Amino acid sequence: MSVTFSRKSALNPDAGLLSLVAAITMVIDHVGSALLPSVPVLRVIGRIAFPLYCMGIVQGCIHTKNHLKYALRLLLFALISQPAYMLGLNHSLKELNVIFTLLLGMLSVWGIQEKRFLSHLWMPAIALTLSAVFKMDYGWRGVLLIILMYLSSGTKSGFSAMFIAFCLMWGNHSFDLFPFLRIPSPFNMGNVFLERLGSLVTSFFRLQTMALLALPLMVTDTHSGIRRSRLVYAIYPGHLIVLWFLTNYVLK
Repeated sequence: MSVTFSRKSALNPDAGLLSLVAAITMVIDHVGSALLPSVPVLRVIGRIAFPLYCMGIVQGCIHTKNHLKYALRLLLFALISQPAYMLGLNHSLKELNVIFTLLLGMLSVWGIQEKRFLSHLWMPAIALTLSAVFKMDYGWRGVLLIILMYLSSGTKSGFSAMFIAFCLMWGNHSFDLFPFLRIPSPFNMGNVFLERLGSLVTSFFRLQTMALLALPLMVTDTHSGIRRSRLVYAIYPGHLIVLWFLTNYVLK
């Protein structure tokens, strides 16, 4: 079944550059997690990757001519990547990789677009429930982010406001950035004003809030001319296998 939807996106259409930056920052994040945990700044850089992949799902849903093939391609990619995810990042079979999260987000957006038999209500509800019940990378927050990205993609200002608010909420469930980076907080000086200012500032400087670093790239039309290659799909399982090999046979 082929369906064309009229909704347009105001976000950066430069899919080639976005997918390249997403892949690079993802690899940096996983290197920091698996090989260099003593260099926490790598994890901060890695916060850029997931929002860009979520945006790619939104743009894909808007522009694809066949949502069913798109969903099946994601499902196949998720199944192929699961063994690599388990090996490379030391997860169990009960912990699903991020492609399952992206798939549920994609299905949610598809349901919202179709609005068939109230699918704009029950598809996101089912996807959010599944992502909360089953343990998967980024979980229900990742699915919710994709839904909100689609709903706010019509204007750059609306998208930016949504994403800033979401990242602040997201950051409440992650590490305070100063101790995470082993940097002394400049606000612990025994001054009441500085302490209150510090509590406000640190709400922005939390690990997951650093996903905000992806925002300029998402709302700026870059026109890089970089072509998006299907080979980017191989980067996810491929680099995880490399990390597993290095961890177990080279650096052990």
